[in-house]
Amino acid sequence: MSLTHVLAFVERDLRKFMRNPLSILSNVLLPIVYLLIIGNSFQGTLKKLPLGVINQDHGPFAKRIIDRLHALEAGPNTIKLSLLFDAGEGEKAVREGRLKGAMIIPPHFSKNIARGTMPEVGLMLDNTDAVSSAALQQAVGDAFSFLQVDVISVRPDRNEPKLRLLELYRKLDYDASIVPGAVVMAIFMGTMTTGAFNLVMDRFLGVHESYLSTPLTKGELVLGILISGVFVTTLVALIVLGSGIMMTGLTVTGGLTSFFAALLVIVLTATGLLSMMCIFLARVDHPRIVGLFGGFLNIIFFFPSGAVYPVESFPDWLHAFSRINPESYAVHALKTILFKGMSWPALQEDILFLSGFMVLMTLISTGIYKRTL
Repeated sequence: MSLTHVLAFVERDLRKFMRNPLSILSNVLLPIVYLLIIGNSFQGTLKKLPLGVINQDHGPFAKRIIDRLHALEAGPNTIKLSLLFDAGEGEKAVREGRLKGAMIIPPHFSKNIARGTMPEVGLMLDNTDAVSSAALQQAVGDAFSFLQVDVISVRPDRNEPKLRLLELYRKLDYDASIVPGAVVMAIFMGTMTTGAFNLVMDRFLGVHESYLSTPLTKGELVLGILISGVFVTTLVALIVLGSGIMMTGLTVTGGLTSFFAALLVIVLTATGLLSMMCIFLARVDHPRIVGLFGGFLNIIFFFPSGAVYPVESFPDWLHAFSRINPESYAVHALKTILFKGMSWPALQEDILFLSGFMVLMTLISTGIYKRTL
């Protein structure tokens, strides 16, 4: 074995590595992105959970509860408080996903405490998110513990205020709660293995040169890439969705309406993400770069989507990104369809955003695509 030959091969390999700045950049940036995104997507204690309060009492004990909730908002920042005027408004906000819970302080609450006649406070919860639901119960429990006064007995009896929970939806097991995230992950994986990826492989193998001898316009090429990619990606996502429903025993209400709503969300998301990949890979000619992009984009889009952790608890900068992250809207829409039953008002914002994102990405991808070598 010749050491000179070995060193010559090492030098050749190092030169190739140094001539590929994207590879160097990915080796440095990917761990940093991993640290920033995932490290801030799973922060342990939940924060800024939106809680509505309907105060129908306005007595001294109701004021103490609200003061305590404001203290939790200003101190540990567990909740983000909204004062509402109507119980119906609170329930609607919870069902549409704008609030994680709504607390109702009924009339004569303070008088009932003084009289010892079973004072109660109602708490409506979006129990499809078990983590947030438990955190809100704990926060309201802290507010109740602050309410201990001389007139209230230490022992549970008729003087002690009670918290009556109203869970708006059926309970979900953890494995069922991550089905929407699995479907969105399947859509993302589809965008990485179809559509623009096939175009990159054609460039890498030299097959794309044959396209240039045809009368196909760049719009027709991009549209063909998107249609084939959407077809395959949608089929894969539906298989994952069906498998998830069967494996977890998830009961989906709404029949064909729910199915077509889920199909619409999947198609819009797949088309938007495939068009975005066409933008990123418009001039890429090596499949290795696709793998590098896949690692970045999977972390950047999936983990801040709310698929595994409530977006309300993200830092401000990451929460702001989730507001423009298409996967956030796809996850929220699928959770609404699968867990809460069909509600077009609750889906309206998601459908509008995904539609706008799809149109924008399609127009940009068609505009920047070059029908040249």
